[in-house]
Amino acid sequence: MKVLIISDSHGLTDELQEIRKRHEGETEAMFHCGDSELEADHPAMQGYASVRGNCDLEARFANEVIEDVEGYRFFVAHGHMHNVKSTLMNLKYSAAVHGAKIVCFGHSHMAGAEYVDDILFINPGSIRLPRMRTEKTYVILEIQNHSAQVTFFELDGSPVPGLSQRFELALS
Repeated sequence: MKVLIISDSHGLTDELQEIRKRHEGETEAMFHCGDSELEADHPAMQGYASVRGNCDLEARFANEVIEDVEGYRFFVAHGHMHNVKSTLMNLKYSAAVHGAKIVCFGHSHMAGAEYVDDILFINPGSIRLPRMRTEKTYVILEIQNHSAQVTFFELDGSPVPGLSQRFELALS
């Protein structure tokens, strides 16, 4: 199973469409973690299950998305309502309430992934305004036999050296 995760595109349209076209044949789901700054029905948002970020004025975006993909429950939120710039604890509590084992979020524009208390947290960074790195990033999550490969890509589709990680997911 493969899932595309993107966030904080802040008005970019061509890039969202290019990334979608690049990966749509190989992914089972595509999540946008907010701050697209686009209307929900904008062509660039087609195919993405998206949440509302603090810079999104579109009321039709939900604050959270809970979606099951091939037996894995995803919790998707922008993160501004969960104080993600200080802690992942609030996201962890929300994920637990929904029984999610994978959390996708943005807001901080800082690419990273970590596995805490049997929950995989993924922040794909930003394809517009990255922080703490120069690369403008998004993620492809691939899960096979409870092994999760989190691969960060630059806008042109090339992997970001040294940023990708593999996690062994707990069976439950």
